[in-house]
Amino acid sequence: MEDDILTIEEVAKYLRVSERTVYDWAQKGEIPAGKIGTVWRFKKSEIEKWVNERLSSNIKKEESNPEVIVKNILSPDRIVFINHTTKRDALVELANNLSTAPQVKYSDELVTEILKREELMSTAIGRGIAIPHVRLSSVTDLVMSVGICKKDIIDYQSIDEIPVRILIMIAAAYNQHTYYLQTLSFFSSKLKEKALRDKILDASTPEEVYALLTRN
Repeated sequence: MEDDILTIEEVAKYLRVSERTVYDWAQKGEIPAGKIGTVWRFKKSEIEKWVNERLSSNIKKEESNPEVIVKNILSPDRIVFINHTTKRDALVELANNLSTAPQVKYSDELVTEILKREELMSTAIGRGIAIPHVRLSSVTDLVMSVGICKKDIIDYQSIDEIPVRILIMIAAAYNQHTYYLQTLSFFSSKLKEKALRDKILDASTPEEVYALLTRN
C-alpha cells in the first residue's frame, strides 16, 4: 500500500470489501478512479479522502435525521417480479437481488440474516405488504430492493390475513438506527394508499414501479 497508485485488489484489501464491490463502485463513479488502458487504477490519497468523507457523511446523516429520498436507496435493477408462492423462496430471491448492491458486502450473510429475522417475527404489516429488514455491520449504507409478487405469498402470517404481494426489503449499516427506523416508517405510511398499491401490482416493468415509488 506504499505506492500512490493502487489496483482494485489493493483498494479492496484496504477497504476490507470484495474486489467486485470496488469494481462496481468504479463502474458507477461512486469511488474516485481512472482507467489506464482497460484497467482501473486509484490514487491512494483520493481513496483516503473519500473514506473520510463517507465516514463524516454517515455521522452527519445519523445526527440530522435525514429525509428518506427513495431514488437514493433504490434503483430499477433492484426491483424484481417474483413468481414464488412461499415466503422463504420469495425472500431468498429478493435478498440475492439486494446483495448485488455495492453497499452489501456479503451475499450469504444478508440472506441468512433476513431469514433469521423473519423467524423471530413476521414482517408482514397488512394490506398485502411485508417489509423484511436487517441491520448489519458489513452493510456500508442503507439500501433496498422491491419484490412484486405475481402470485399470493400464502404463508406470510400477515396480521390481517391478506396474502403478501409487495415486498420492501431494507438493509442498513449497524450504526444507522434512526435512518433505518425512519425508512421503515416511510414505506409503511406510503403504501397505505390503496391506489398506489394497485398501480404497483398492475405495473409490467421495474421502471414503472420505480417511477411510482419515487414520485412525491
